[in-house]
Amino acid sequence: MRKTIYTFLFCVVTITISLGQDLNMVTDGHEPIQINIKKVKTAVQLDGVLDEDFWQNAQVLSNFSQYQPVDSISACGESQVMIAYDDENIYIAAKCFSTGDNFGVENLRRDYGFMTNDNITFLLDTYSDKTNSYMFGMNPYGARREALIANAGRTRDSFDPSWDNKWDGNAKRYDNYWICELAIPFKTIRYKEGTTQWRFNTYRNDRQCNEISTWINIPRQNILMDMTYMADLNFEQALEKPGKNISIIPYITGGLTRDFEDLNEEKSKSNFNIGGDAKISVSSSLNLDLTANPDFSQVEVDRQVTNLDRFEIFFPERRQFFLENADLFGRFGTQRVNPFFSRRIGVSQDTVTGNNIQNTIYGGARLSGKLNERLRIGLLNMVAAPQIENDLPTFNYTVAAVEQQIGQRSNLAFITVNKQALDTEGFGETVDRYDRVVGVEYRLGSVKNYWTGKFSYLRAVTPNAQSNKQSILSRIEYNRRRYRFELTSRMIGDGFDAEVGFVPRRDIFEVSPRVTLRWFPTNSTLGQFSIDLDTRWIYKLGDDDSAVIQDFGLEENNAILRFAFDFVNNNRLSFRADYSNITLLNDFDPTRIQSDEVFLSAGEKYKNFTFTGSFGTNRRNPFRININPRYARFFGGTLYGGSFETAYRIQPYGTVSLNVVYNHIELGGPFETANLWLIGPRFDITFSKKHFLTTFIQYNNQIDNLSINTRFQWRFAPASDFFIVYSDNYNTGIDNLSSRNRGIVAKLSYWLNL
Repeated sequence: MRKTIYTFLFCVVTITISLGQDLNMVTDGHEPIQINIKKVKTAVQLDGVLDEDFWQNAQVLSNFSQYQPVDSISACGESQVMIAYDDENIYIAAKCFSTGDNFGVENLRRDYGFMTNDNITFLLDTYSDKTNSYMFGMNPYGARREALIANAGRTRDSFDPSWDNKWDGNAKRYDNYWICELAIPFKTIRYKEGTTQWRFNTYRNDRQCNEISTWINIPRQNILMDMTYMADLNFEQALEKPGKNISIIPYITGGLTRDFEDLNEEKSKSNFNIGGDAKISVSSSLNLDLTANPDFSQVEVDRQVTNLDRFEIFFPERRQFFLENADLFGRFGTQRVNPFFSRRIGVSQDTVTGNNIQNTIYGGARLSGKLNERLRIGLLNMVAAPQIENDLPTFNYTVAAVEQQIGQRSNLAFITVNKQALDTEGFGETVDRYDRVVGVEYRLGSVKNYWTGKFSYLRAVTPNAQSNKQSILSRIEYNRRRYRFELTSRMIGDGFDAEVGFVPRRDIFEVSPRVTLRWFPTNSTLGQFSIDLDTRWIYKLGDDDSAVIQDFGLEENNAILRFAFDFVNNNRLSFRADYSNITLLNDFDPTRIQSDEVFLSAGEKYKNFTFTGSFGTNRRNPFRININPRYARFFGGTLYGGSFETAYRIQPYGTVSLNVVYNHIELGGPFETANLWLIGPRFDITFSKKHFLTTFIQYNNQIDNLSINTRFQWRFAPASDFFIVYSDNYNTGIDNLSSRNRGIVAKLSYWLNL
């Protein structure tokens, strides 16, 4: 209780003192804020002690303002940021004050979560194009994170934390503040040679003050990484090309695997692989990535889901090779109609467990980056091995993308995708010799970021005689503090066969208006209240010879109404009501556990109503929970259940979490009552900032599978790792567990700069 009172008084005094100060603003008539940094010659010791002379003379960035829970007052916990540079690195230091020394971190793992850790984050827009930026962050224990930000940081999926590269830093804790120092090599990031200006912002999560603060003030209706809100970072001297920049990253793997369901496989098989990647800087802003026999066995396993939908589920890309400048290739269209989805390359699906498994890639190359200040290019080419078990030959994948900036925040982009079969002899007749997509897209971004949108035309080029091979998208959004309006329309032809893309449904025309209203109460325990109405009408184009809807007609319409309450203490409560009116075009078993002859028949119409609640506690707390009960009228029957997630932090050594999803479905008639469980305990343990252990167990009775995935990582040098990965799958569909497959792999990789 005493600590709570001290915290309250500290914040009151801090806010009172700062009421007369102007917040750091960059929009609505404010001139860009200037940061002038000096070139230094003294070596920096990254120890969390600011005893170098140049730190004493550096420009101090202070006067942070709250972003959450209130975005119009000064921060409770003040922060001070300083920046300098030399020929090799840009240096950033931060002094982060709070109410005491109880700094909280989830673990010491790299790429920690922002909301669950005391930490500070720095954004660098190295081209000053308000489109792409680099993110670097650190917590009070010196753990690091980095990410790439695309699409001007306007949406949450613009953030890609899977990117990894070489940089250094450290932190030190004091009585009521902590200090971090970062050294980011110019070779790690891309920029224009000879430039004198970047753009910069920084934001911080302070657990003790229970606030998120930013240096440049960001309104709550915008995302923290929104690149509209940045200052100009001016270098004392123009930046030179960082010299020869070639990195070789060889790897070696060895392991044992066994498929117990293959009766011909009587013992474990050993395997050995060698390969690697190379990064070659063609210029300071253009990079060539090469890979030979890449191995992705160390990539974190996908989180399974209970699939009650009629369409394929999207899983994000996690493999390092595909990540840098990934937005150049994968930003076209939307998640529901994307002409290029990199997970189509080198990933297969285990038809028994439903898990994604690695398929051999012989090699590939990718050239990406900027030709000038406003023109980005990307060229990718890869060759994947045949998949005998899936009756697929060797394929060559080629993707080319060009993005030309128009005005300050808009651009025009082009893409072409080609999947070419190299040898089809001996494979099924269903394999096309090629599958291609070409397209153009205009992306709108207004100067003040009120208006955003995109307009795209994509066309498939395939050897079949299908008609209507195009996809047309139009989306416009207007976002202000109190409201947001979005209107989306898309047409996806039956012939739009984008085999390297993600297109879960075709032969549709969709119109989807959406409106959000927001309120920000003052002097209240409630920080924000919002109402969101999302509607969707989907019409059948009638080109796919369906016997259910032969001409243009309504296939489905949906309405989703959400009420969300965000409290000042960072608890969150929400309610959601979903209505859908669906005509089934194909026979469908939503439970996926019935016998083959039991299903909902094509042509039947259903009105589904779903009511969902959600309550989540403050994610900054050592113990947190999230509860989501659900009840539905579901395809003529009933569904009830929900999800429960909890996590407990044992600072700073790790987190134990548990995710449980349960669905009880009664459809009546011949349908067997379904009790679908998905249980996923997870153990994240960090022995130090270099040694990590993760064990992820997933039980999914919808596919009768129990999976165990354990990964040990030793980061023995910068961006260089030793992994041991153990995976095990069991069949749970019978009285006793039986093994499906098992494997253990050791991988060693080393990042070598030439």
